[in-house]
Amino acid sequence: MISVVIPTLDAAPHLARALAPLVPAVAEGLVRELVISDGGSRDDTLAIADGVGARIVEGPKGRGRQLIAGAAAARGDWLLFLHADTALEDTWVRDAARFIDATRDRARAAAFRFAFDDDAPAARRAAWWVDLRCRALALPYGDQGLLISRAFYDALGGYRDLDLMEDVDLVRRIGRARLTMLSARAVTSADKYRRDGYGRRARRNLVLLARYLLGADPADLAKRYD
Repeated sequence: MISVVIPTLDAAPHLARALAPLVPAVAEGLVRELVISDGGSRDDTLAIADGVGARIVEGPKGRGRQLIAGAAAARGDWLLFLHADTALEDTWVRDAARFIDATRDRARAAAFRFAFDDDAPAARRAAWWVDLRCRALALPYGDQGLLISRAFYDALGGYRDLDLMEDVDLVRRIGRARLTMLSARAVTSADKYRRDGYGRRARRNLVLLARYLLGADPADLAKRYD
């Protein structure tokens, strides 16, 4: 029923953890396939993906265009987009199944609660701010996953080939009234935050979001992000 689409680029350090909660759902029949949309990895990413029987789509790097390519190759009635450094809690299967069963007209989408793989106070504070953003602005990022029917995804025009903010762009088109936050958590690697500092990286992300919402070019924002 669900095609899981994961864009990757040298994702070997985290990919196995991301795939672990998904493989049992394939055996149970909720997940039809795992689609890895790779942008030219030079590490063991493709070997890890092949090891769990994932379909591999290869093309130019860029998360927006990789998501587009993965969705185009997917065959499920529902699409679940995930980042390669994000692992869903085991309860995701229950939440996803209930959401799909309750979404009769399919013109809705869902994301998961955010968490870091770090129990430090700074990590908990950063996750709290993410929760506040989701409640106040209805703007979950891509590292919270996105579960959406193929029909609704196509009707919205899918992801756009943006250098940054492709996740925010699609969520804004979905709209608050058609977005559900599920109770299961999407547990994301905190490596970048530990490296840069939680406060510093969170502030930078907030500034980038504000500039995007004010009309800045995603290509220019991507340079700042990198």
